[in-house]
Amino acid sequence: MTANNTHKNLDLPPEPEKPLRDDCCGGGSCCPCIWDVYYEKLAKWREAKDALEKCDPMPDENQQRPL
Repeated sequence: MTANNTHKNLDLPPEPEKPLRDDCCGGGSCCPCIWDVYYEKLAKWREAKDALEKCDPMPDENQQRPL
């Protein structure tokens, strides 16, 4: 693991955990629904991930490393 990857892992929180099917009541009356909360958190997490990748892109695995 490179120093850049270590730095990224410290800045990016873990990806939100996807609810289980049994976690949802299926009634449609919960406000907010656990799925709404999950997708909102996932969208924010992806935005943060994209922002970090733009600021500090990970090296391409196919590129040769300098000696």
